[in-house]
Amino acid sequence: MSKKTIAKFFAFVIPAVAVSCLLPACAFVASDPGRATVIAKYGRPEVVGKIKSPEVTESSGIAASRCQRDVFWTHNDSGDGAFLYAFNARGDNLGTWRVPNAENKDWEDIATWKDSRGKCFIYIGEIGDNKLIWPVHTVYRVAEPLVIAGGPVTTRDNALLTEPSESLNYMYPDGDKNAETLMVHPHSGDIYILTKSDSRPSGVYRLRGTFSETQDQTAIKIAEILVPAVPNGLLTGGDISPDGRSVIVCDYLQAYELSLPEGTVDFDEIWNQEPRAMNIGKRKTGEAVSYNVDGSEIYATSEGRNPPIIRVRRLN
Repeated sequence: MSKKTIAKFFAFVIPAVAVSCLLPACAFVASDPGRATVIAKYGRPEVVGKIKSPEVTESSGIAASRCQRDVFWTHNDSGDGAFLYAFNARGDNLGTWRVPNAENKDWEDIATWKDSRGKCFIYIGEIGDNKLIWPVHTVYRVAEPLVIAGGPVTTRDNALLTEPSESLNYMYPDGDKNAETLMVHPHSGDIYILTKSDSRPSGVYRLRGTFSETQDQTAIKIAEILVPAVPNGLLTGGDISPDGRSVIVCDYLQAYELSLPEGTVDFDEIWNQEPRAMNIGKRKTGEAVSYNVDGSEIYATSEGRNPPIIRVRRLN
C-alpha cells in the first residue's frame, strides 16, 4: 500500500474500544452466555526484537514455521521481488529465498501449514488490489525451506531458491476485491481470504486448498465480519490458531480475536462470533499478525525499516 493511501486511512481510523487494558492482563467475556466459550486472557504486549535485515522495509505479513523452532517468515509489500525472509523472535536475519515461478505484484499476507505427512508449506497471498484492476488473484504455495542454524546469511543478491511454487488462481463471485488477510486452516487446508474495506464489513471468502495452474477457482463468500473500530472492515492481516479454534485479525491500530464455542465442530461458525479487541502494541503501519507454533503467543510486526517484533503471551 502506498504511503499516500496509508495517510488517508489513518486520517479516519478511530478505534471504538480502548487499545489497552488498565489491568496487567486483558480478559474478555463471551458474546453468547448460552454457549460456553474458552476466552483467552493475554498479557501486555512486549517488544522482543527488531527485524534486522535491511531488505525488509515493508513487512506485510508474518507466519511462524510449523516445522522449525523459532523461525518466522515475512515478505515485503508491492515493489519487491518474489522473496521470502526468515528471522527469529529476536529479529536476527536467517536468510533470504527467492520463489521461482512467482511474481510480487502486491503480496499482502503469508501463512504456514503442515500436511498430514508432516511436510511444511508457506502460502503467499498475491491478493492486494487497491485500484480493483485485477479480476484474477493468486495464492502461491512452496515447500518451506530448511533454515540452517549458523549457516551463511543470504541476501537478495545471493538468495537461495525455494522449490518451484504452485499456484492457485481465483476470482471473487461478486466483483473485484482488495484483500490483505490470508489464512490456512490447520486441519482442512482450506484457504480463507478476508477483504479490506474502508466503507463496509470485511467479506470472508473460502477456497479449496487444491493447487492447479490450469483451472481457476471461484471463491465462496461465507460470511462478513465487523470489528469494533471505525472503519469496521479495514483488515490488514490475520491467522488461524494451530488448534483451529481461534482466529486473530488486525487493522492498523490493534487486533481482534474470535473463538469457537466449546463443542462446536464447524469452523465456519467462528465468523458468527463477536470479535474481541486486544492490544498488540504500537506499530507504525500494522499489517502483520500471527500465532506462534502452539498458539500460546501472538506475534505482530509493522512496515518500515527495522520494525519491532511484538509478542503477546496467552495466560490461560
